[in-house]
Parts: sequence; structure tokens; C-alpha cells
Amino acid sequence: MKVTFCGAAGVVTGSCFLIEAENVRFLVDCGQFQGDVKLEDENFRFPFDPSTIDFVLLTHGHLDHCGRLPLLVNKGFKGKIFATDGTIDIARLILMDAAQVQEETIVTVNRKRMREGLPPVKPLFLLDDVFEVFPLFESVEQNRQIEYKGVRFCFRDAGHILCSSFVEIDIEGKTVVFSGDLGNRGKPIVPDPQEPSPADVVFMETTYGDRKHRTLEDSVKELKDAINDTFKRGGVVLIPSFALERAQDVLYFIRQFVEKGEIPRCNVFLDSPLAISITKVFRRHRECFDDEALNKRNLFDFPGLKFTRTVEESMKINNIKSKAIIIAGNGMCTGGRILHHLRHHLWDRNSSIVFIGYQAEGTTGREIVDGKKKVKIFNELIKVNSKVYTINGFSSHADQPQLLNWLSHGIKEGTEVVLIHGEKRAMSVFAKKVEELFDISPVMPSLYETLIF
Repeated sequence: MKVTFCGAAGVVTGSCFLIEAENVRFLVDCGQFQGDVKLEDENFRFPFDPSTIDFVLLTHGHLDHCGRLPLLVNKGFKGKIFATDGTIDIARLILMDAAQVQEETIVTVNRKRMREGLPPVKPLFLLDDVFEVFPLFESVEQNRQIEYKGVRFCFRDAGHILCSSFVEIDIEGKTVVFSGDLGNRGKPIVPDPQEPSPADVVFMETTYGDRKHRTLEDSVKELKDAINDTFKRGGVVLIPSFALERAQDVLYFIRQFVEKGEIPRCNVFLDSPLAISITKVFRRHRECFDDEALNKRNLFDFPGLKFTRTVEESMKINNIKSKAIIIAGNGMCTGGRILHHLRHHLWDRNSSIVFIGYQAEGTTGREIVDGKKKVKIFNELIKVNSKVYTINGFSSHADQPQLLNWLSHGIKEGTEVVLIHGEKRAMSVFAKKVEELFDISPVMPSLYETLIF
């Protein structure tokens, strides 16, 4: 068996692994490289002929795991894409949104390039390309063994986002596990990750392999305190949020605050069409809920909650000057409706902006977190007077102790461990821990490297 690392090798994004055995070639994930300008061009090429790939195993619907499927199909892939039913629904929405964003921004980008005397660039894919992917999806249940083209595989719950999976594969007499992205234990709505079966080879994600998360309980309390402190000042709470998982988690906790009377009565706006659509996917896939969420009816309905899908509805929110919580995309304030709300509230000392996710370097969110006095929004400098909160315990990724615990169940005598999906520093720290605890020297492959097992 040969494995070529076509992404997520030495970097966090671009998850894509080519597995080759006798008479079969398949992929685990086919995602986009994101956030690193140096890797953007890698999105446009594959180190293999897509027409020769028999099938794809898709672990979950984040763009860095599914975002190159339209390109794969466009370049000749005609096989099946296996995933859980919920993952398929999420991937459809994520891919359509990505195509629409690309089509909207490419005109502006090329206009600027033309003025600079540069040739125009093409988007990675268009909406038409996304529609070509849909007929290839094949729904599979978690914990059900599937045999296809001589390969046996089974999706198990990764506890990362709704219906996300890691995958166990039996091939050429070996058991191989790809971790996908593993979830943070104790998160709301989704179950904790299942334990893997002992394997011959474990391909192990290391996104947070070098750190331990702050407790979720502390983070929930900090969110509640931020809301109450803002309302006492007579202001509005802005929460920049990713549409998938983070927005639904925040709604879950705000619902708890409302039910227990821990915050005053207020208006809560989910101001993101994509987040609204994904929330509807959550409602359809209760089979992926944990026991606590299953026991709650109408999980995302509570007094004061409003879904604002249209631009007109979004604009009306800015007439409200106090006791409102606005959850809007995008999570790093690089675009989306959150920018309009920042323009209306960032200068207001009574209001607050609550960051609940990582803010990458170079983003408006990072500038605010780093204490910049003024930030540019729609080419207008806005003074940062509102109170800024950074709450780091809502991660949907497992931390180092959780990753090590999960890995311990997948190890038997002779197990090989391959570290993927992490920055080099995190991988190196995690590798030392694996050596100390399990007496295994993990492999840390480079991009496009091929290993034989």
C-alpha cells in the first residue's frame, strides 16, 4: 500500500491523501489549502490524474476537507464520494457558498489585476462545477462496514462537527485509521469522539498537538459575563462567528442562559444566511446529536431569537442600540455581515465584540484582538472603543491530552503513527509526547511525499 500526502502535510489545511493498492486508487478527503498565500496555487493542481481515482472517503464538510471536490470532478473524476448523510448536506452548502463567494470576488480581483497590468485569474470552481459533484455522493451510516472495490471501510464518530467521522480501512491485510479532525470532548450537541480500533497504521491529526484548551465551563461563564456586562452598559454584543458548528454552539449556550434566567430578556440575531441553512441541517440530523441535545425539543428556538436571512432584515438590526446579541459571519471579520455591524458599533463604548475563534494574522479580527486603535472597514477608519473579549475555550478540535488519549486506543504492537494536519511546531511537540508515552517514533511526511506500508 502506498500513501501520497497531497495536502495537510506540515500544514493544517488541504486535507487530501491518495491511497494506492493493487487494482484500486482512492482518496481520503479532497480539501482546499487555506490561509497560506504560498499554498494557494497548489489548490489548482493534483499530483495524480483525477480520472484514475476510484472513490473518495470524505470525513466531514469543512472546506479544507471537501473544497477541491468540484475541481476533482471537473478534471475527470467519476467515482463515488462516500460520506455520512449529514456530511453530504453540509458539504453541499459549504461548496455552494464557496463558489458564490469566488464568483462575486473574482470580478473585483481581476479589475485590480488589470489596472496593475497583470493577467486575469480564474476561480478554483464555479457553481456549475459544484452541481456536478452532487450526483456522486453516496450516503453511508457510521459504524457500518462497507466493502467497495476490494476495500473495507467504516466511518466512526469523530465528535468534531455534526456527523463528522474518522475512518477505519482494511486494505491488503492491514488496518489503517485516518483520524480526520477529532473533536473537543464535552462540546454541546455532538457526541464525544469514539475510540479507534487497534490499527497497523494511524494517520493522526495534530492541529492542537502542542497545547491544552481552557475548560469549556470557564469559557461559557466568560461569555455569560460578557453579555451581562455589556447589557449593564446599555450596549450591543457582536459575536463574529463561523457559520458551521461555532454559531450553533453559541446559540445552544445562549438558550441555556435564557432558560435559566442568567441573562436579561433580549434580542438574539443569527445574521448569516449560511449559518441559518446549516442550523436547519442540524435540525434534520438529530441522529448525530449527543444524549443531552436529543432530550431537548426545538434546540434552536427560544424567546428573542430571530433568523435574519435577507439584506433588508440585516440592515434593520442596526436600529437596535441596546440589549441585543448579533451573531454574524465571518469569524475573522474579513468579510460578510459582521463588517456592517462593526461599522455601527465598534466605536461605541457601551458595546462589546466577543471573539470565540482563532483570529489569523493579517485579518481585521486579529488587528482588533491585538489592540489596534483604529481599523479599516469598507475603506473607512473606525475607532475601536467597544470592549473586546477573546474567549478561547470553544474549539471544536481536541487538545493534546485528548489526542494522546484517543491515539492510545489505536495502538497495538508494531503500530506506525503518521502525523498530519498540523503546523510543524505542533507536530514536533506532539511527536515527542508520542515517543515518551508509547515508545513510537512518528513519521512527519512532507507535502507530496509518498510512503509505502
